[in-house]
Amino acid sequence: MFPIKDENPHYLTPLVTIGLIAVNLAMWVLVQGMGSPMLLASSLCEQGLIAGDLLGRVPEGLSVALGRGLYCVMSGQGAVSTLLTHMFLHGGWLHLLGNLWFLWIFGNNVEDSMGHTRFLIFYLLCGLVAAFLQIWSAPDSRIPMVGASGAIGGVMGAYVMLYPRVRVHMLVWFGFYVTRIPVPAYFMLGYWFLLQLVGGATSLGSSEGGVAFWAHVGGFAAGALLVFLFRNPKLLARHPFYGWRRRVR
Repeated sequence: MFPIKDENPHYLTPLVTIGLIAVNLAMWVLVQGMGSPMLLASSLCEQGLIAGDLLGRVPEGLSVALGRGLYCVMSGQGAVSTLLTHMFLHGGWLHLLGNLWFLWIFGNNVEDSMGHTRFLIFYLLCGLVAAFLQIWSAPDSRIPMVGASGAIGGVMGAYVMLYPRVRVHMLVWFGFYVTRIPVPAYFMLGYWFLLQLVGGATSLGSSEGGVAFWAHVGGFAAGALLVFLFRNPKLLARHPFYGWRRRVR
């Protein structure tokens, strides 16, 4: 299932959501060379989050293969700044565009509930919690972790707490047949979260590459909790789709 739109209006211009999308695109073009092998590898090794390197659990000078004849050389003490920079890097076009689409679908309404400044702080905090949980799950990992999906998981966790019954239109594939169905946000996002939990349980302790399931879980859980601190009741008061019932005004 893939979301294509929701039935949820927003009232503020989502400046931060648009800005985050722009920054991710700029990093992909200017820093990662739109996937150019050398620039992509350089960005992953220098600005991606490598748990084992950050924690000093891999030897300095160790060479780790990334594929396509490219390698990362461990420093033995990764930069703390990678906890932030990894959120704005991606491993490929599909990774980038998929993340940014989810951010646009759900981010504008969450920003609408918080205001611009609160939303930016919320987003970055969710990304940090996501990174810490992924590090906990595989502290010896030598593979760079990149992507906005941990922070976007936080946005999705906030969305389901704020707007659980809003209908999200999904593309669904049945073999060669593709159709569109509307489902409540709690169903779509709950199903997504369950998949991350199952994936995380099967990958726990693995230092190999793959999907950072625990980052998704951590971001989603952080967003579902932090939203109660960051939401702005005055902004939500005008929203007809807030909570479990449509409010009559």
